Amino acid sequence: MSSHPSFIRRRPFGSFAILVLLCLCAVIWVWRVQLFAFPSIISAYTAKEYCSCRYVMNNPADDCQRYVKQWLPSTLSESLSDKRITATGMGRQSTAQWQGQRQGCRLLPPAP
Repeated sequence: MSSHPSFIRRRPFGSFAILVLLCLCAVIWVWRVQLFAFPSIISAYTAKEYCSCRYVMNNPADDCQRYVKQWLPSTLSESLSDKRITATGMGRQSTAQWQGQRQGCRLLPPAP
């Protein structure tokens, strides 16, 4: 038997922290695709929902801004002439545009 106590016995909190860090890294690795897509979801949701609130439901701009307000900050810009909404959040930008009475609003593909 060794005369030196094990690392886990000498540093139980450090060992636990390492174990938690390894588990966190494993979870991040498993969910990496979903975590990478998350920032785009914030701006896309804001643009699409604001567009629908304004042009499909015909609500005032103030009501729609309160409707799409989220815990994570995002900015909105509205082009009244072509009924286009651009939302920016978490470093990503998404645009939605009103297509017509029967089609409603649609997210537009990102600009190159």
